[in-house]
Amino acid sequence: MGSVRKLMVEVIDARNLVPKDGHGASSPYAILDFHGQRRKTRTVLRDLNPTWNETLEFNVGKTSDVFGDMLELDLFHDKNVGPTTRTNFLGRVRLSSSQFVKKGEEALIYYPLQKKSLLSWIQGEIGLKIYFADVVVPPPAPPPPPKPAAPPADAQKNIEPSPEEKPAAEAAEDPIPHETEHQVDHPPPPPPPHEEAEPVLDPPKDQVPSDDQVMMASISITAMPEVKINNINGPQPISRVSSVSSFISDQSDRSTIERSSFDLVEKMHYLFVRVVRARSLPTAGSPVVKIAVSGFHVVSKPARKTAFFDWDQTFAFNRDSQDSSSILEVSVWDPIGADVGHDFLGGICFDVGEIPLRDPPDSPLAPQWYRLEGGGAHRGDLMLATWLGTQADESFPDAWKTDTSANSRSKVYQSPKLWYLRSTVVEAQDISMLTRLKDSSFQVKVQLGFQVQKTKTVATSSGAPSWNEDLMFVAAEPFTAENSLTFFLIEHRPPKEQAVVGIARVPLTAVERRVDDRNVVSKWFTLEDPNEEKRASYRGRVHLRLCFDGGYHVMDEGAHVCSDYRPTARQLWKPPIGTIELGIIGCKNLLPMKTIKGKGSTDAYAVAKYGNKWVRTRTISDTLEPRWNEQYTWRVYDPSTVLTVGVFDSWEVVFDSEGSMESVRPDFRIGKVRIRISTLTTAKVYKSVFPLILLSQAGLKKMGEIELAVRFVRSSPTLDFLHVYSQPLLPAMHHLKPLGMVQQEALRGAAMKIVAAHLSLSEPPLRREVVSHMLDHADSNSFSMRKVRANWYRIIHVIAGVVEVFRWVDDTRSWKNPTATMLVHALLVMLVWFPDLIVPTLALYVFSIGAWNYRFRSRASLPHFDPKMSLAESVERDELEEEFDAMPCSRPNEVVRARYDKLRMLGARVQTMLGDIATQGERVQALVTWRDPRATGIFVAFCFMVAFVLYLVPSKMVAMALGFYYLRHPIFRDRMPSPALNFFRRLPSLSDRML
Repeated sequence: MGSVRKLMVEVIDARNLVPKDGHGASSPYAILDFHGQRRKTRTVLRDLNPTWNETLEFNVGKTSDVFGDMLELDLFHDKNVGPTTRTNFLGRVRLSSSQFVKKGEEALIYYPLQKKSLLSWIQGEIGLKIYFADVVVPPPAPPPPPKPAAPPADAQKNIEPSPEEKPAAEAAEDPIPHETEHQVDHPPPPPPPHEEAEPVLDPPKDQVPSDDQVMMASISITAMPEVKINNINGPQPISRVSSVSSFISDQSDRSTIERSSFDLVEKMHYLFVRVVRARSLPTAGSPVVKIAVSGFHVVSKPARKTAFFDWDQTFAFNRDSQDSSSILEVSVWDPIGADVGHDFLGGICFDVGEIPLRDPPDSPLAPQWYRLEGGGAHRGDLMLATWLGTQADESFPDAWKTDTSANSRSKVYQSPKLWYLRSTVVEAQDISMLTRLKDSSFQVKVQLGFQVQKTKTVATSSGAPSWNEDLMFVAAEPFTAENSLTFFLIEHRPPKEQAVVGIARVPLTAVERRVDDRNVVSKWFTLEDPNEEKRASYRGRVHLRLCFDGGYHVMDEGAHVCSDYRPTARQLWKPPIGTIELGIIGCKNLLPMKTIKGKGSTDAYAVAKYGNKWVRTRTISDTLEPRWNEQYTWRVYDPSTVLTVGVFDSWEVVFDSEGSMESVRPDFRIGKVRIRISTLTTAKVYKSVFPLILLSQAGLKKMGEIELAVRFVRSSPTLDFLHVYSQPLLPAMHHLKPLGMVQQEALRGAAMKIVAAHLSLSEPPLRREVVSHMLDHADSNSFSMRKVRANWYRIIHVIAGVVEVFRWVDDTRSWKNPTATMLVHALLVMLVWFPDLIVPTLALYVFSIGAWNYRFRSRASLPHFDPKMSLAESVERDELEEEFDAMPCSRPNEVVRARYDKLRMLGARVQTMLGDIATQGERVQALVTWRDPRATGIFVAFCFMVAFVLYLVPSKMVAMALGFYYLRHPIFRDRMPSPALNFFRRLPSLSDRML
């Protein structure tokens, strides 16, 4: 039994609709259009909050240029209800099919109703569940038995179908319903599922049609339109593979994006040799193929013995080297023994200059048979294909390469889909029989994999324990029956005893999904005995509220270097705004990372990460200047994101070549580069060389350089792209129900562990140390005195502009430049007498600063790690040891004591600064709190006098007088502090009450 894909739309309800019937209500119904198909719901009479709970089905066809892949829902008021005479529009919702998910991932979402025109009065929202479902199609009915012999021609002419049989006959002739004209009140029925066409059978030899029958058949065929002809041999509808599967799994970045033109990197020419199979070889063993060209000698894997000798292996030889020869030798050898060698069976020689050049998008070159010459294969043939191409060839990723290790290939990885699992432990019942102690208390421990969390401890003296605590976990799809959330009811007995008295397991497949902050229905779960033998015994029950929160973005990176802010639920995704293209060209001047056989060596590969897509280049073995020239593309959903590229040294090459145990060592990190998308100009290619810097306990070290090419291409309209800057970075759930910083950091650690475990199971694997370094797991939570001082200098640099403004004002009022001071007097007079010019003048001043700084913008180079700003060049050795020390500390007591004393000195400075800030704030409070009765009385009387004077004197005169008084010449000023400052310094604070 086959299946067809259907789009299921569950129209649940609507809320807060506009009254349209003239009596303060509406009678709404919905019309849905998808891919040229129209469906209608029933009408709910006189209700502004209608409920339908109807499920509508749509056939999923191929992508249509006319109808598109948009689902349109229009809400109308029924004109047949009430005194209205026309169908009033209540709102519209337009959804892209990229937001739809497969069955099991659907969730109830309330979409706000949109206007049809600018002057429409629309309000409210409608709740929908939309998902794809595979509907089983019953097998076709067996063919009917053969009909009896046809009657004579004269009798056949007189036979006409009855009136009841005519509609059935017409329906059988035209199985495809016409949907060009849609009726609003009566939607067309869904088309029948596609059935396999039956072969056309020749008529039996004993039933030869007469001349009249042949004539009638020819007349009917010529008179009928083409769609009425039997459609058995016609073209069948194409299943919509690309547009549906991309909504279910994130395959959209693999189809057309990765087949780039490689225009950001240099083209590397390779000689490709694809060895397919051989035949008629005089051997019963497993022969091998040897290929020799340009000083390279390669041996294929042993052949698989089927009807032929099969290899199906591709080799790529670099043609950019200077010693490239013009002869390609391909030979077949039969292995005799491990110590004897190989028996030559025959070979072929090719002139490299005659080999054709293939450049994608050309089709692959077809292999052909070649007769082997020499050796013992007198009639043997070898099927192979050879051509010249570049790294853009589709055979390049899986081919054996001369400049790459044997098991290293370029790969694309996908991070698992992560969900936040919210577990609300409400209460427990029927657990009084579990304990006889009055002083005992209960606690619930929840475990999901390696994640364990506990509720607070509650005593049972007041009855059934109640917690009402939310515990958050990170879960990765796919959810299987084996993955379950386990609840342990723990009893705390005095003095310090603990015992598990009940256990409950909830499979993740049974947990509900939501995309907003609506309440989820809570359930009771039975607690069982933790003993396996007594598992069926009743131990009480626990009240839980479980849901997957798809409205959050699961953080696995730092907030300041995040590459994706999309929520987990695909229904909430917005369309991409563009693409980012990265060309990883190569590295220069790398340092040797390891020593093998007395020789320094580096086996480098690069890893790039953006969103949930990771890429890894091939490993270039034993070279300090690797050249990858690989190009990758990602879709961009937010410009305020960061693309991360890291370079690592692989130890797998050593293990593969020598079989030693060196591969147990972690891959050493060489350096990392971050590129923020918002700093890139649209459609401009940035080709830059970035230094690879590594900070370790030995200090700052330059490991080499990496050359990258980056281009950002915008695909959305300009207004939509600029509108993104007004939207919040994180999804709405982070603002409706925000997570605490400590909780979010703990969830981030769990998410990084899940991603690292998932990627380490790939082939070739992305090791845990690589994922940890790319996600900044090891460097994010460590204390560093260097970072403290660097952040302090950053603050000083930020407020330096404000300090310069105060310094300029002080120089102006000191008359160091009399001309500037006179101009400030004139500006003061103008702004005082024309206060409406204050805001425009400030805006014009900021515009002038921005326009002036436009000349000094960065045009070619991209921002990179700044060792000077990070204080990495002047950091002391003991501070580096403290920064990279493990937790807990593993240093001797003397070193720890020295660090502690230094930290106490720094803490004393911070303590003094915080005390000074608190003192100034408390003095401001003391102005009106009568902490000093005389000072507060003076201040209150002064404020009364100021109010009385300002009521009588125009404010412009007062502002001008104060301005001229402030800008008076220094000969009219006293060098001692002003009376106002002296009065403020005399105000009391609470510092004298500190112990």
